Amino acid sequence: MQNAKDTFYLALRTRLAVINPERTVLLRGALRPGILVEEAEAPVAQLPCDIYVLRWLGLGADMELSCTMAAEECEILYSTCGTQAFGGLDRGRMLSAMDEEVFVMLQPFYTPKINYSAQPPINMGTQVFWDEPTFAPISILRDRLSRSIKVMVYSYQEQGEE
Repeated sequence: MQNAKDTFYLALRTRLAVINPERTVLLRGALRPGILVEEAEAPVAQLPCDIYVLRWLGLGADMELSCTMAAEECEILYSTCGTQAFGGLDRGRMLSAMDEEVFVMLQPFYTPKINYSAQPPINMGTQVFWDEPTFAPISILRDRLSRSIKVMVYSYQEQGEE
């Protein structure tokens, strides 16, 4: 499922760069689109504001098909404190903008599956696809508004894939 997870993340990252090139994050000295995979970064006490964080949850597989289909649930977390220019009073608008961005990032609900561990990356000939997202209610913690969405990500396992 690692190729599907990498493909999903990089598809969303590429789409975010087109949708909102201003949403960026500085990580390890590199400025990049404002989306990251939690398991690939150092642990933090509190997730950063104004970016998207992908968290992989449960894994399952359907082996009854002619080719094994794997599925893993992805939770996308994001939060905002608003902008300094408005003293944080625009945090509701900022969260709504992030809601819309993530919904647009997820469309269409598929992308070609790529093996990014190879150089150059290899198109695997199948698709990674996902369900429509399920939005959780807004969470409020002091000056921070947060939301998470969950989406099931599917892919067929290729020959020799783990």
